[in-house]
Amino acid sequence: MFYKYYMTVLLFSSLLLAQKIGFEYEGIPVETIDAKGNSVYTIVKRDIPNVCENIPVTNLMLWTGNYAHSKVPEACKSTFVHTLGGHIYPMSIDEDITTYGELEVLAFIKQMQTDDSMILIDVCREEFYTYRTIPGAVNMPFNHFKERTSFVFEFEQHMKDLGVSIDEEDDSLDFTHAKTITLFCNGPWCSLSVTAILALLDIGYPAEKINWYRGGMQEWLAAGLTSTRK
Repeated sequence: MFYKYYMTVLLFSSLLLAQKIGFEYEGIPVETIDAKGNSVYTIVKRDIPNVCENIPVTNLMLWTGNYAHSKVPEACKSTFVHTLGGHIYPMSIDEDITTYGELEVLAFIKQMQTDDSMILIDVCREEFYTYRTIPGAVNMPFNHFKERTSFVFEFEQHMKDLGVSIDEEDDSLDFTHAKTITLFCNGPWCSLSVTAILALLDIGYPAEKINWYRGGMQEWLAAGLTSTRK
């Protein structure tokens, strides 16, 4: 009996995993609004150029960056920038907050297309968001949450967009209809998403409605996934 139950659960889990993995190649149509108010559809997927399909993976190429030895075409390379400007963060920053990888973000984006209670949020400053972001993400800079007394108008607008009501008499916040959100910034070393999440927790935003894409733009691009910059 236990064996049959175990195999059923294993089969179900395998089917879910297979379905989720398919997102990266199938592509997800994402609707965004351009500067003129027109709907623009972008297909979000993992874009692997044809020239990259038959490249053998070697230790020298993978671990030393010796692409010339392996004759790796430029179109197949990704860049990882090393910097002292941030810290590597743990996989979990709160027991009630789910940490996402790329496939979970893709699944979130797909569901978000038909569920307006879900929002993907880029918490980088506007110039980074404008330069490049994940299609479908909205910009809510981290400092609008961290320094909310200095960004009163922006903070109140973000709360409204997140389904949080503000009492006009005592400025208390009602999270009854708070939306489920996924936040990200520039990479696993970037502190901005962590700062925004901690600020949201500080004001009482439900932790169970917050997801964190730890990898951010750096790992998104390293995986060859669609961004808003061509």
